[in-house]
Amino acid sequence: MPDPLDPAPHDAADPLASFRERFTPAPGVVAYLDGNSLGRPPAAAADRLAGFVRDDWGTRLIRGWDEGWWTLPERLGDRIGGLALGAAPGQTVVADSTTVLLHKLATAAVALRPGRDEIVTDTGNFPTDRDVLDGIADARGLTVRRIRTDPAAGITPEQVAAAVSGRTALVSFSHVGYRSGWIADAPAITRIAHDAGALVLWDLSHSAGSVPVELDAWGADLAAGCTYKYLNGGPGSPAFGYVRADLLADVENPVRGWVGRADPFGMTDGFAPADGVRRMLSGTPPVLATVPLQVSLEMLAEAGIGAVREKSRRLTRYALELADAWLVPHGVAVASPRDPDRLGGHVTLTRPGFAGLLGPLHAAGVIPDYRGPDGLRIGPAPLSTSFAELHAGLSVLRSLVAG
Repeated sequence: MPDPLDPAPHDAADPLASFRERFTPAPGVVAYLDGNSLGRPPAAAADRLAGFVRDDWGTRLIRGWDEGWWTLPERLGDRIGGLALGAAPGQTVVADSTTVLLHKLATAAVALRPGRDEIVTDTGNFPTDRDVLDGIADARGLTVRRIRTDPAAGITPEQVAAAVSGRTALVSFSHVGYRSGWIADAPAITRIAHDAGALVLWDLSHSAGSVPVELDAWGADLAAGCTYKYLNGGPGSPAFGYVRADLLADVENPVRGWVGRADPFGMTDGFAPADGVRRMLSGTPPVLATVPLQVSLEMLAEAGIGAVREKSRRLTRYALELADAWLVPHGVAVASPRDPDRLGGHVTLTRPGFAGLLGPLHAAGVIPDYRGPDGLRIGPAPLSTSFAELHAGLSVLRSLVAG
């Protein structure tokens, strides 16, 4: 009788299987299950980086700024917007880190709602989001209203409707929760916030490149996210920020810098912002740091976000099947949604003492992610993870919890 947990049929039916060979192998790693935290490097990135240093930077020198580098933040922003964010051109820019862009966008948002004194977020939002919002509130005399959410789920439209009011300037959540993988109902939440007269800022760090996003269709106002998770841009790769087109004329970048000027080479006194989303830039674009990201976006364009999402759903469903069969009988709990329409790209498993298993797991070549208290995040990346790899990693975990 066939083994229902055999990974071979899943891999045989995987239309994205060939992409696995286009990532750099990691010697000694049996299962890399942390793609939701740091994506694997595309194999072509090394040659592309060397070529950039040797040819683009090495031979063109400062002339490169006039040959494409200067406009790279907008061009690459449009690329990400079209491939992963459901954003029409002219609304997305690549720059800074997620934290810096969240600060810029949130500060700009509350400035667009004078007289309102509350920001709404949730207890399950990522720490940097909460820190940014608290800092803005402290500096401007605002109040942050935190909605308490279920750690195994996430924010709901009903909770948002009960929290927003005429005092709300900004509503800000993560589209995919970093702990549980919960996918928020972004269209409904955005509509509720707008009905209250508030603006909405979405953190897409755990969505981009894994879960389809439709910023324009949602009517989203602002969004930001990183590129080093499912977009495989590399550690510390620059983030992206989105501003809805009809807000661009009024939004003000709180971190003014010469790259965001209307005439950066005029060197004049007084600041006049650039037209369009470029006004959200501050300092020199991180050109070199975008090279691996460009390679990864080429793969995403080839695969298509729809196929990526379908494989992600299959991988997380398989992870849940393995967890139920192998781990739940040994006291492990699933702290993620069971509904595939509400589950993003990772599954969180909990059991007291999981922190002590990280050493043995790493020694066995299995690399998940850990988030206290007692949570292992299993984050298979659709383009680089096979079902056999997921099976092998959770098999090692089974032997440790059964031990």
